Amino acid sequence: MPILDPAAPVRHVSVTEAHKLGIAGLVHDAETGGDVVVTRHGRPVAALVSTQHLDALRTLTDDLRDAALVVIRAATDTGLRGLLDDTITAFGFDRAELEAELDADLAAGRE
Repeated sequence: MPILDPAAPVRHVSVTEAHKLGIAGLVHDAETGGDVVVTRHGRPVAALVSTQHLDALRTLTDDLRDAALVVIRAATDTGLRGLLDDTITAFGFDRAELEAELDADLAAGRE
């Protein structure tokens, strides 16, 4: 079963049922691939998922963020490019000062 299979079983339990099952029972369900959604008064309030599923969700989040940046860049890119020194100056910095600061950080063991 794929990690993010929309047809994967999702078990809904009330807070009371979750208490009766205990953490071991809920963890077992998550470890075996089933998501557990805990409800209070019929509303979902928490979910227990396997670490494999959580890692997949985090990877998807990162991928979606990257894709959004690519789309935004493609939509707004005018093709106009500038020089690095002009950009440094526009932000109120001086290249020599930045290089000295970097050298000092490296000498102090900060990266």
